[in-house]
Formats: sequence, structure tokens, C-alpha cells
Amino acid sequence: MVLPKEIRKKAKIRAGDKLAIVSWERNNEICCISLIKANEFAEIVKEALGPMLKDMTRT
Repeated sequence: MVLPKEIRKKAKIRAGDKLAIVSWERNNEICCISLIKANEFAEIVKEALGPMLKDMTRT
């Protein structure tokens, strides 16, 4: 996949950056696709799941 230079520059995407692909479905068909920097996606997941994991390890 080729991303236009303007998009890469605005998103500060550099050669070698890893991107995660996230898709949404509607009526069993993919309707939307997003690219997220993998390190930022990891942080989002940690923030969302971190509190749940802490609760699970306490019990």
C-alpha cells in the first residue's frame, strides 16, 4: 500500500514505522478501514485494558 507523501508528512509517518489496521463491519462487510501507528495503538489498548487486568490479578 502506498500512502501519499502529504499524508505521511502530516501524520509524521516515517520509513519503517509500523501501522496497525483496524476495520469495522456493517452487515457482515467491511465498511471502514483505519491505519493507526502501532505504538500509539498499543498505548490505547493498555489504557483500555490496564484497569481490567489489574482487577483480574487482584482476585
